Formats: sequence, C-alpha cells, structure tokens
Amino acid sequence: MTANHTPHTPTERVIDLEAVGRRPSVEADRMAPLLTAGDPLADAVIAELDLHGPKARQALDAGLRKGLAGLDERPPDAVAALLKHVETTPSWVDPLMLHRGDVVSLSIPPMWFSLCAITSALAHTYASPATARLLMRTDRPTPTVSRRLSEDGVWVRQTIRPGGLLRGEPGYVATVEARLRHARLRATALTDWDSGVPGLPIGRLDMARTWLGFTLIAHRSLAAVGIDITSEEERHLYRYWSYVAHLLGLDEILCKPVVDHAGARHLQDLLEAITPAPDDTSRTATAAVIGTQAHATSHAPGAVLSEDALRDLIQGLLRRSLGNSAADRLGIPEAPAVTDLMPLISTLNRQARYWQTFSPALAQAARLEAAEEPGPGSEPVAAVLPLGVAFQRRTGVRRSGTPAA
Repeated sequence: MTANHTPHTPTERVIDLEAVGRRPSVEADRMAPLLTAGDPLADAVIAELDLHGPKARQALDAGLRKGLAGLDERPPDAVAALLKHVETTPSWVDPLMLHRGDVVSLSIPPMWFSLCAITSALAHTYASPATARLLMRTDRPTPTVSRRLSEDGVWVRQTIRPGGLLRGEPGYVATVEARLRHARLRATALTDWDSGVPGLPIGRLDMARTWLGFTLIAHRSLAAVGIDITSEEERHLYRYWSYVAHLLGLDEILCKPVVDHAGARHLQDLLEAITPAPDDTSRTATAAVIGTQAHATSHAPGAVLSEDALRDLIQGLLRRSLGNSAADRLGIPEAPAVTDLMPLISTLNRQARYWQTFSPALAQAARLEAAEEPGPGSEPVAAVLPLGVAFQRRTGVRRSGTPAA
C-alpha cells in the first residue's frame, strides 16, 4: 500500500443525491471526497510497522509514553512524524482544560454515561453501511459488538479523566492508538479491496462520525433521560473534544467550526446527506448492540430491570438520539407505550441533576466519583436506577442500586 493517500472521486459509499431527487449543497459536495481519503501520517506508520516490525513498534510505544524528545534513539521517520504531529498542541488549547478533564462528561453519573452515550455512539457508527460492513467482517456479530462496547467504554473513560489527554497519559495513548487501529483496518481491508474502485475504506469522515457519536449523539441520548447540559457546558464539551479530534487526526475544517450542538448538527446533516442509508449489515449490528447491552446490564450486580425492559429502554434511547427516521431505517422498533419508562426516568434524572450540580462542591464530588477507576464487579453499567451520583449520596443509595448500610 502507499502511505500517502489522497482524496479520490467518491465511490458507492456516497449517496447519489441527484438520483434521489436532492440537490447537493456546495458544502456536501466538498466533503464527499473525505469519505475516501485516508490519514497519511497514521497510514505511513502502519506501513512502517509492517516493514520494520518490533523495533518500530517499540519506538512508537515509547514515544507515545515518553514523548519524541524522551527517546534515546531517533525512531523511524513515519513514527517520528506522527509523534511530532500529536505533540504539537494547537494554540487554542488551554492546558488547564486538559488537567481538569472533560468536566461535562464527568458530571454525568457513570451508569447513565455508559448506557446512553457509549451505546448510542456505537449504533451511530454502524448506521454507515460501509463502516458496518468493514467492522462486522464476521458471521458472529454479538462477540464483535461486545468487544467494541468494552473497548469504547475503556477508551472514553480514559479520555475524559482529569489529565487523561496529557502527553503519555492513558487517554492520550489510547486516542492515538484508536487512530492507528482505523489505519490498520484500512490497510487490512485494502488486501481484498476492489482495485477498480477509487477511494479507500474508512476515510476521514468515518472518524468524524465516531467523534460526533461521542458528542452530539451521546448527549441527545442523555437528554432523553433528563440529563441536559447548559449552553456553557456545550462550549466546554466541544472545546475539549476538539483536542480529541486533533489527536485522532481529523481535519480542522470539519471540527474546528463546531463549538456547540448547533454546529455539530450542521456537520451531522452534511454527513448524512452524502452517506447511503443503513443496509442489512447496519441493522444486524445495531440489533446486536441493543441485545448485548441489554443482556450485560440485566445480568450485572444490582440490576433492577429485566433484559426485556432494558431492551425497550435502549431502543427508546436510540430512537431519540438518532431520530425516528434513522431509527426506522435501522429497524429499531418503538417501545410499547405501557412499558415506556422514559417519562419517569427523565423526571427523576432532572431532579437528581439539580441536586448534583446544586453547588460547586457537590459538582466536584460527582466528577471525582465519576473519574474513579471502576473496580472488579463495579462496571458503571452495573445498575439501572434513575438517580444521579450526588442525589444517591443524599438519599443513602449506593451506585449498585441497593440501599446503603
């Protein structure tokens, strides 16, 4: 493979807007080639790792943890170029912001963050048929989805922790590794990619889809259960995740203008305008996400809802975060009215959020608890109880969902 991929003419991955009676906007037309554009820095590193083997891998690992200047020997050229890029902090980044972490996400009870944000983000990723086909190259979707839910959960917790994105810290390393995993998938897919088709699997817009999943889509899902954020919190959220975008190698023209949910919705609309509708692979993957999360949560310690009730709850969350039209295309059914827990959950969560952010001290206590590393048997999705962290403390309820002794 060649290391320096350039944008190509859009392939079948891009919807034919004129064929479906829509006039392509200038912005959408300019974005389309990014669907088939690779990540030159990351792609070159993958090629170098294949060429030089363990030595290059060791240099990369050491460089991510110690920094380029901390290496005893100069690493291979592509590794050095990637390290230089991720270590060059954009001028707009506030160092204090990185030390504090993603304070908005940390203010959300861990159980709800996992159940809403991570589930919705993964379903949003699979809504792209080309991405779903590449990530689900197996006839056993459930194990694949289970692994992705676990990996995404670990990555995002490391990313939002105070100091997690500082050079050499777990979130920083995990984010760059996520970028390289996409490059590896791209390189692997090219071995049987139709050479007569222009473009590449997993382009830059696929990474933008992932990024939107953990910002806009995640917070739509959280809002559905009564966990809303203020306009100021929106700005903090996108300022933090703009640095995540930098580490992931996203184009600044895509993410830098996005400073709030309104900007994210505009980017999402452009992305959806040029992305084909979900196919059977997307629907299979989404069903596996729902089933896997419902099963895992219902069997976790302290769970208070059945697997069927959780499945209905998750389907309702996805319909609200993705939109009814997109949910219909993904085959997500509507929850029966008699079992719809969303109104009750929303009311209770809004009350809990009020007390959780009632004072700076309570808000800080909630963030500290959310930032704690989960111990054995205390995965954040362990219980389904619509109460915030600080409200649980005030009412004598443990995170497990059982009354405190």
